[in-house]
Amino acid sequence: MSSLTFAPAYKLARMIRDREVSAVEVLNAYLAQIAKHNSKLNAICTLDEENAYLRARLADEALAKGENWGALHGVPITIKDIFETAGLLTTAGYIPLKDYVPQQDATVVARLRTAGAVILGKTNMAELAGDYQSTNSLFPRVNNPWNLDYTAGGSSGGSAAAVAAGLSPLDLGNDIAGSVRQPAHFCGVYALKPTDRRISTAGQIPEVPGMPVCIRQMMTVGCFARSLEDIRLCFSLIAGSDIRRPDVPPIPFDTPSGKSLQNLKIAWIDEWVEVPVASEIQSAMAAIAQTLSQAGVQIEHWLPKDFDLSKTLNLYGQMAAYINVYAQPVNRYNLRRSWQQIFHTATQGDKKLRKLGDFSRLLPELLNPRLKGYFEALTQRDRFTTQIDEALEPWDVWLTPVAPTPAFTHRPAWSAIEIDGRSYPHAVANGAYTMPFNLSGHPVVVIPIGQTHNDLPIGMQVVGKRWREMELLAIAQQLDQVINAFQNPSEII
Repeated sequence: MSSLTFAPAYKLARMIRDREVSAVEVLNAYLAQIAKHNSKLNAICTLDEENAYLRARLADEALAKGENWGALHGVPITIKDIFETAGLLTTAGYIPLKDYVPQQDATVVARLRTAGAVILGKTNMAELAGDYQSTNSLFPRVNNPWNLDYTAGGSSGGSAAAVAAGLSPLDLGNDIAGSVRQPAHFCGVYALKPTDRRISTAGQIPEVPGMPVCIRQMMTVGCFARSLEDIRLCFSLIAGSDIRRPDVPPIPFDTPSGKSLQNLKIAWIDEWVEVPVASEIQSAMAAIAQTLSQAGVQIEHWLPKDFDLSKTLNLYGQMAAYINVYAQPVNRYNLRRSWQQIFHTATQGDKKLRKLGDFSRLLPELLNPRLKGYFEALTQRDRFTTQIDEALEPWDVWLTPVAPTPAFTHRPAWSAIEIDGRSYPHAVANGAYTMPFNLSGHPVVVIPIGQTHNDLPIGMQVVGKRWREMELLAIAQQLDQVINAFQNPSEII
């Protein structure tokens, strides 16, 4: 069974197509893995066994007739509970949506179904994608498959945990502040956050169904897998313009340059000066730089000129406040209350770090938003994006940590995180290395690079140029072949 449940999706598709194994047999293997492990992980919150069997049987019957539905024909996958799935419960971990069954798929879900995928079920998450731990009032918290006492991250913790534990070969997530990248780092899997507006968000909550579309910046749809080949396949299937989201441009996929490893020019950094990184992550980043250098890569320790992390995070906070307060008018009271909680807990941690995570001065704008202020923030964001575009021009990719810390033990929402004897505000500890790239809109791949002394995964961000995902994925593949650090959780296998 483990040979099937830990096989990449593209190989499963080939095996099904070549009749080495049936779609029903693959589904049975995954359902057995889910039955064995999900009660401990709580990664899958809604299982659609009956419809999955129906779809798998139809897939096998289609192949017998010589029909092939697409690149994922008969492959079972899971979907984060934030994406609408026709006929299947979609809650976003939010009590008012506990009985919500959409009539239409989110665009990305529809595209995967069209490619032949079998939807196994929905993966657990933070309530309305609003935390770096995956907890909500509808389902039990998500536990990390490497150690159940630790969080799988958030808001897409169920997605990353399911893929890491062999409950699913492929999952969709969304990322506005690291919600794809941080869980991938915590659970030791591969992930992609694409260029802003590269993939349609139609049918994605937390924008309440039927309300105006307000989150038009920084929110992206990404994916999780146990191989970069699967990441590339998933991206190629779900990206592109969408009649439901006319602001997603019809930009064709880029063609990778084909540069050899030795001809790549790579920048790297082991930490922002303002937000020190755990020593084990810093050491892992340094070791990767040395390994790549020994492999003949041109690699240089580098930070963009005039990069001001404090201003960057402040601008991110301002943008996030505006788009969220307009996105949830029917629930504005609860939204404000949650933001007040974030502001309050930002006072935790060391004094210097509190300044980075303290968005309290934004509260007046949140409570009484001004259109002028929103446009001013958009203008500053354009300048920041241009700054990063220009800074990255000489480089093929930029390597950075995903977060200052590996996975941490479960704790109350937004409480402080300790790193090597220093206490960090929750938002800084989890978002300081991811938020800048939501703000700028640049694509990022996460790849595993090692483990801590207590066997928790360490991931690395590979940042590329906007609209150049295929080039980014090709480079990440070359790096991954040298680094070769991916592992499955030993206790799960």
